[in-house]
Amino acid sequence: FKEFLTESIGEVQRLQNEADTSIKQVVSGEIKDVSDAVVAVEKADMAFQTMMAVRNKMVAAYEEIMRMQV
Repeated sequence: FKEFLTESIGEVQRLQNEADTSIKQVVSGEIKDVSDAVVAVEKADMAFQTMMAVRNKMVAAYEEIMRMQV
């Protein structure tokens, strides 16, 4: 499970870096097609939102476990 989380966080970081690079290329004029940058930003956003949803579920599960009486 730890490896899965580490890989997922790494993938989100990679997508965010890719989006940053695309935005820089659009601003500098290296890329004329803005849609490529928009797609890269949306991919990074969706990956981040998914990661945050998983985190929220994990925190909720942890809180539920902590509320259990032993």
